[in-house]
Amino acid sequence: MKLTHALLGASVIVAAASVMPLARAADDTIKIGVLHSLSGTMAISETTLKDTVLMMVDDINKKGGLLGKKVEAVVVDPRSDWPTFAEKASELLEQDHVAAIFGCWTSVSRKSVLPVIAKDNGLLFYPVQYEGEESERGVFYTGAAPNQQAIPAVEYLMSPDGGSVKRWVLEGTDYVYPRTTNKILRAFLLQKGVAESDIMENYTPFGFSDWQTEVGKIKAFGAGGKKTAVISTINGDANVPFYKELANEGIKASDIPVIAFSVGEEELSGMDTKNLVGHLAAWNYFESVKTPENAAFIKQWHAFIKNDKRTTNDPMEATYIGFHMWSQAVMQAGTTDVDAVRQAMIGQRVKNLTGSTAIMLPNHHLTKPVLIGEIRADGQFNVVYKTPPVAGEAWASKYLAEDKGKVANWLFPWVCESCTTPTYKAYE
Repeated sequence: MKLTHALLGASVIVAAASVMPLARAADDTIKIGVLHSLSGTMAISETTLKDTVLMMVDDINKKGGLLGKKVEAVVVDPRSDWPTFAEKASELLEQDHVAAIFGCWTSVSRKSVLPVIAKDNGLLFYPVQYEGEESERGVFYTGAAPNQQAIPAVEYLMSPDGGSVKRWVLEGTDYVYPRTTNKILRAFLLQKGVAESDIMENYTPFGFSDWQTEVGKIKAFGAGGKKTAVISTINGDANVPFYKELANEGIKASDIPVIAFSVGEEELSGMDTKNLVGHLAAWNYFESVKTPENAAFIKQWHAFIKNDKRTTNDPMEATYIGFHMWSQAVMQAGTTDVDAVRQAMIGQRVKNLTGSTAIMLPNHHLTKPVLIGEIRADGQFNVVYKTPPVAGEAWASKYLAEDKGKVANWLFPWVCESCTTPTYKAYE
């Protein structure tokens, strides 16, 4: 049987990995890399994820570590500079010999790291929503794919509960995530019968601050008599002046709602939110969700960071899930060997913080619920919409013709990136 051959091969690799004299296994500690910007335009979002990994490391070490060893976090600062992400990833894998890397926020930073992960046979845990159209052998995507955030957000706004929106502003930062996400959203909207004239698309650079002209265009577009909404893929600190200009122009959520994919509790903590009440965000987690797991996580976070005012957010939950899945996979494999851990990752389960269970799928994506929240005056969100867990899809084959027939399945022998043939073709 093809499957029997595949599973037997996997067992041989795992068994061999557990006895091979690996350099990292001989150390007194298990090192992991933390690859998040601590300076530059993305520091507003990424610094918190560095602290989240450090909290996870502190917690697991208090419980005895992994495989009888302490876990050590090697923290680097790629400075919101995309080539520096690749440079620092290479250092982490080739000089520090880390067992896994937890990091990146923007898709351009992730894309810059992918060749390094492939060359050095590394593992990257990527904790942020992204544009899909990717499934890499060495990457586990613990943030949302488009079918777990962007598409449900637009479907909600189209519904009577979401305001029956007819006109759409696709406003993003000028890089791969917004452009690819909006390519998918445009195809989705056209399939739903939305006219091209009812879609406006615009991009601005990272760190953009002069929003008066662009917000004026949004206001004019929304004055056409049809209900209009803004789908925001603006990233980083450009969000602060964007929302400030919305308030300056008197644009309220009741007039032209903005639904953001990259603005959460951490970003709002640095803004004057009283004029943002009612605007929306689509994530898979909000701090305001009431579950025992979330209450425990928030308590742990405040105790670790020693600041009860520091918020939690969606990428923190994705980091939490990814770290726990990685540690479970290491324990299951009995080694930090990358090939063994990568295979053990598939099927890992971790209770998420919103009341269900995250499962790692063969395409290296998770099952995640979709939540839509309205901004409150205190910078938190009221959840107005929630789905059961949705399986992440690597390819937007329902909407993009070029994706038809593509699958992603990394079960042994790990031969499928974006193929249209069975995973086990090598054993036919």
